[in-house]
Amino acid sequence: MSDLYQTDVLIIGSGIAGATAALELAQNDIDVLLVTRANEPEESNTRYAQGGIIYYGEKDSPDSLASDLFLAGAGYNNPQAVQRIVQDGPKLVKKILIDTLQVPFDRNEHGDYSLIKEGAHSSRRILHTADITGMSIEIALINFLKAHSKVKLLTGHTAIDLITPSHHSNDPLYIYKPQSCVGAYVLNQKTGEAIRCLSKNTILATGGLGDIYLRTSNPKGSRGDGLAMAYRASARVINCEFIQFHPTTFFHRHAPNYLISEAVRGAGARLVDSEGKPFMERFSPEWKDLAPRDIVARAIHKIMVEQEHTNVYLDLASYLSATTIKNRFPTIYSQLKNYNVDITTDLVPVVPAAHYFCGGVWVDDHGRTTISELYAVGEVSCTGVHGANRLGSAALLEGLVWGYRAAQHIMGEIQNQDIFEERLIPNWQYAGEDLADLVLIQQDMSSIQNIMWNYVGLIRNPKRLERAWNELRNLEFQIEQFYRMTRINDGLIGLRNAVRSALIVTAAAWANKKSIGCNFVE
Repeated sequence: MSDLYQTDVLIIGSGIAGATAALELAQNDIDVLLVTRANEPEESNTRYAQGGIIYYGEKDSPDSLASDLFLAGAGYNNPQAVQRIVQDGPKLVKKILIDTLQVPFDRNEHGDYSLIKEGAHSSRRILHTADITGMSIEIALINFLKAHSKVKLLTGHTAIDLITPSHHSNDPLYIYKPQSCVGAYVLNQKTGEAIRCLSKNTILATGGLGDIYLRTSNPKGSRGDGLAMAYRASARVINCEFIQFHPTTFFHRHAPNYLISEAVRGAGARLVDSEGKPFMERFSPEWKDLAPRDIVARAIHKIMVEQEHTNVYLDLASYLSATTIKNRFPTIYSQLKNYNVDITTDLVPVVPAAHYFCGGVWVDDHGRTTISELYAVGEVSCTGVHGANRLGSAALLEGLVWGYRAAQHIMGEIQNQDIFEERLIPNWQYAGEDLADLVLIQQDMSSIQNIMWNYVGLIRNPKRLERAWNELRNLEFQIEQFYRMTRINDGLIGLRNAVRSALIVTAAAWANKKSIGCNFVE
């Protein structure tokens, strides 16, 4: 096994954003090294996106979609980014997902695409594949990349840190040069060896950070790896207080917080309290159960507190036929049956859970960060499209658009670039030979998750944030000591990133004293 890879473009992360960038680059004869910490490249946040992706709606327009994005984002959105996604997004869905990859989106009895409506959308404009839209897109992308000669997939490899000459070069005079990124140190999980991956350009596509919270819809490993690495490299990060909590994840003592798609409410299901009574009209007379996610999540929280109950419920059976439920939501139906909940007859217990990171690494219209040759796309980045709160099904579209745009920009620059000199970048320096204690990692991760859930969650106030900051700072000191004295593994790398990401979110929440979108301050 080599301790060095050299490539035109290094992409860290295999979700829709990173995979789209890889697809575009490979089709234009550019060598790509795609690295993922998962053992299967299909494993990513994209895979678990149930609802769908925004497309051309019925009697729709770019202005109408822009208006919905601004409404959901509390007007905090970047106007330039919003115009970019409403103009380019549906076109790229057609070009890449439909024409190139032939993703099997659902059609109606007339053969037209079956479009649905989700919360805060003014029209039916969401393309879907039953309730596994993300999975169908992800599998199509990865199958394309596996078959392409210009793409090398490196699974089971965890990015340790970005390589920046001003931090890592053997030549100390590089500290006086402008910040740039020339690749990353990557850990082979099987061998424990650290590899230098040197590239002309690097794209961060590592997804979100829901796993720093006790309850999340995200898969394990969504711990803010890309955010923490970019922060340590001195990239600008913004809007990190805005953590969207999905209102409806399955609540069961022995089950993970399985996402119950917003499309369920879009199809007609209602949220009800412990007495079976609908309650959303009280909190949002106009939108009711299809209000923006921050409003719905806080309404659920308030009902739970008022009734001293651990959850509320989704009522599908009173509003949808059993046939409709099974045809439209087959995966949700089968998943919940495993826990003796039949969604065609039973009320479904649900609670909010950390879902989507609306902030991240600042990027421009091409996905460029403040560090040259470093791009960020997808959930790890902040384009400003989402503002203070994300509109449903806008995440996959953003990843598609900026993955494509980052690739296009790289193609215009790469002919004038060279890979950084190997001799100037040292091998990874191992801190120690002691194996990481898994119990310590699990306990520290549990502490981070509980601190974030209780103090930096749905409802925030200064006292809670101050407590979170103090406890997290102390925890980070202990974790850094642990990290510097132990042979690294994926869990320890993730723990270090998780506590740094938690501090970034907490500091941003402390700085923003206004209640706006996902950031609700008592």
